[in-house]
Amino acid sequence: MPPFPATSPPYMPSIPPPISPSAPPVPYSSPPSPSKPLVPVSTPPMMPQSPAPAPIPLSMPPVPASVPYPDTPIPSPGPTPTPSGIKAAYWPSWLAEKVPSESIPTAYFTHIFNAFAVPDNTSFQLLISQADKQSMINFTSTIHSHSPATKVMLSIGGDTGSPILPNMTSCQDNRFAFIKSTIDVARSFGFDGLDLDWEFPVESEHMLNLALLLKEWRLAINIESLSTSKPPLILSAAVYFSPDSLLSGTFYPGEALSNYLDFLSPMCYNYQGSWDTSATGAPALLYDKSSNISTSYGISSWKQNGIPSTKLVMGIPLYGNTWKLKDPNDHGIGSPAVGVGPGAQGEMSYDEIVTFNSENNATIVYNNETVSTYSYAGTNWIGYDDTNSIKAKIKYAKAQGLGGYFFWALGFDSNWTLSETASSAWDEDI
Repeated sequence: MPPFPATSPPYMPSIPPPISPSAPPVPYSSPPSPSKPLVPVSTPPMMPQSPAPAPIPLSMPPVPASVPYPDTPIPSPGPTPTPSGIKAAYWPSWLAEKVPSESIPTAYFTHIFNAFAVPDNTSFQLLISQADKQSMINFTSTIHSHSPATKVMLSIGGDTGSPILPNMTSCQDNRFAFIKSTIDVARSFGFDGLDLDWEFPVESEHMLNLALLLKEWRLAINIESLSTSKPPLILSAAVYFSPDSLLSGTFYPGEALSNYLDFLSPMCYNYQGSWDTSATGAPALLYDKSSNISTSYGISSWKQNGIPSTKLVMGIPLYGNTWKLKDPNDHGIGSPAVGVGPGAQGEMSYDEIVTFNSENNATIVYNNETVSTYSYAGTNWIGYDDTNSIKAKIKYAKAQGLGGYFFWALGFDSNWTLSETASSAWDEDI
């Protein structure tokens, strides 16, 4: 990669970005999304519905070796996670009016991701409109003024930006233009780091190019830091819940992820949803005795693929998935269903779920075997995480030595209840 010019002015095209703070709301599982069908999967607002994955054998298959990449010196990574761990959340910019940055209780979060910036599909530089400029400046300055220690990250990709990433990563010139633009934008608007949300690379060529991108990105960040005497930007990525992307048999380049990222964030949700309405399901269960589609399996697989526990930041959803029961008297996990339940596209934010449960006198059940919660009222059935499952997941994350957790997404909680619960649970015994 050619020397990184640290003095070039930031690239600020006038083309309006595909996603801006004024963009209409998207489904809960969409962006980092992280909310799509598990196989294949999508992101925050719920990703386009695709066929549900078939159960996978319980025994964990051997994890193939990491995808290779050119043998070059490994640049040193940026700042490592703080000893207290990472407590993160994504802030969808299109929800700015509902959740203005000044309303975020920064005491609950060490890292907040502004989602999403999108690259141009020909220049591969980030598209930043005038409205975005003002929104980003307001966001970073507000968060930093409320909590100087909280790291503000710019997340790139999501549902809108991910289709551009294969071409962007396909050649060095494209990667260089992208990398330079991301660093310029991060520095111009006061971000502490950059986050890649590619949903999802599934071809071997994608994985090879992703490894090259991360190596060159890390090198450019280090060069920029040395030339400006500023702390290096943090570099992270949101990834599929398992290193086997979309359970396609194509694995992420584990060595590159471990060497060049400060941390990576498996999207541990959207295991069940509206793409399969034949039966109810726990959409973000921690354990599943009948298949490998679970958070515990995904985390174990990432560790087996060479990712240090301390670099894994476990994803937790602040939304749930709904079904319409075939028989209101048969209302457990896996009970027959005939369609989606309440909520847009069969999804509801935790805030909406709390209201629904109260208004409909719903029965709420915490399932200890799967570490998940569901509620039902009549033929309506909702699978989600509540304070009980959140506490258990945080206990699991700490027992596994993980680097932290993240939520998708700010704006879906109910009076910050789950955010506070997770933060308090993480801080116990520290």
